[in-house]
Amino acid sequence: MSKIVEGLYYTNTHEWVRVDDGFAFIGITDYAQESLGEIVFVELPEEEDHVQAGEEFSAIESVKAASDVLCPVTGIIVLINDDLEDSPELINEDSYENWIIKVDLEDKSELNKLLSAEEYKEICE
Repeated sequence: MSKIVEGLYYTNTHEWVRVDDGFAFIGITDYAQESLGEIVFVELPEEEDHVQAGEEFSAIESVKAASDVLCPVTGIIVLINDDLEDSPELINEDSYENWIIKVDLEDKSELNKLLSAEEYKEICE
């Protein structure tokens, strides 16, 4: 069974959001990284890019597949996780510790449309 962390928000496309002081840290779930297998490349967006909820902001390639990563919230990217450029496998090691982008949240009410850990668990079963 994939690891699901309580207190995060989830999407049915297997992204997670951790909110910290008005910022949203966004990554892919353990279920997603397990499905992809060995990750070999993460396409990172630019800092200061504007992202829209539901739109693609990244792509992840593994030995067996490539997958678009959709942004769960709207805002401005204030930080990208540069470590993933040289070490994309960090997502395989701990997908919740190794976020992809940090976004300055524009509209906190968008979080209400996301899934709780419990709701996400039902999707994965």
